[in-house]
Amino acid sequence: MAATGSNPFDEIHPDAYRAYVFWSCVLLVKLFLMPLLTAINRFRKQAFANPEDTAAISRKLKPKFDDPDVERVRRAHLNDLENILPFFVIGFLYLLTNPAPTLAINIYRLVAASRILHTLVYAVVPVPQPARFLAFVGALAPTLYMTLQTLLHFL
Repeated sequence: MAATGSNPFDEIHPDAYRAYVFWSCVLLVKLFLMPLLTAINRFRKQAFANPEDTAAISRKLKPKFDDPDVERVRRAHLNDLENILPFFVIGFLYLLTNPAPTLAINIYRLVAASRILHTLVYAVVPVPQPARFLAFVGALAPTLYMTLQTLLHFL
C-alpha cells in the first residue's frame, strides 16, 4: 500500500535537527553530572544517607538525611528530571512541525542555557530569587511554546 501523505521526517531541517541533538546531549551530560555534584556535597559535608556508606568512612558517622546543601542539589536534580525529560520529547516532536530553523535552534539553546543557569543559581552558588525563577521560566516558556505549536500543527 502506498503512502498517501508526505513523510514529516523528510521535512526536518538538518540544522535544526543537529541543534536538537547537540543541545539534548549537552543536557544529558548535565543530568549525568548532577549525581556527581550530589556525591561531592555528601563527601564535603560527610552527609551520607546509607549506613554502609558512613561505615566505609568512619564508624562514628551516622546516616544524615537533612543536610541543606545535599538536599538543594538533589532538588535541583529532581527539577531537571521534571523539565529536561519532557524537553527531549517535545523538542523532537517540534521538529516535525517544520519550524523556522533559526527559531528552533535558538529555542534549543535557550532551554539548555536556562537549565544550566538554573542549576548554577540553585545548587552551585545559591542566588536569591528571582534568579532561580527566571532561569526556570527561561526553559519552561519555550518548552510550552513548542508544545502549543506542536499541538496546533497536528490538530
